[in-house]
Amino acid sequence: MTTTEIDPVRGDDAASGASRQLVCFTFASQDFAVPIARVQEIIQYTPPRPMPGSAPDVEGIINLRDRIIPVINLRARLGVPGERAEDSRIVIVDLGERAVGVEVDSVREVLSVQEVDCEPASQGAGAGSEAIDAVAKLEGRLLVILDLDRLLGASEAW
Repeated sequence: MTTTEIDPVRGDDAASGASRQLVCFTFASQDFAVPIARVQEIIQYTPPRPMPGSAPDVEGIINLRDRIIPVINLRARLGVPGERAEDSRIVIVDLGERAVGVEVDSVREVLSVQEVDCEPASQGAGAGSEAIDAVAKLEGRLLVILDLDRLLGASEAW
């Protein structure tokens, strides 16, 4: 299994204003991001072991260096249609007392986004909109920044 370790180095620069360090990924041809400080690592997709009685968007669990990690189907959680990409990845994120894996099509980049380029998410915009922290306007594209606590923190069905 190939892994990529993430070093949560802060890139805030008082002279240029507040910024966010983000790990950007795609699924369903859309760009999403999470704070780099919350990402532990990125691994190649490994089919999780299904767990009876888990929520429909919980694919199952994986054993990652003797840690049991639940894996969430982010498409299902956010209500985005589509199938898993052939070269999917699992982004392991920190939720405080637990780590959770989220399946993504690909990891695109690590970047710094200025706060002035971010706008709050529109509430009531559809399934999963409460889990959107902000939308960043980048050169020719929109980047949806997810709030991991609202997206994953309340699930009791691990």
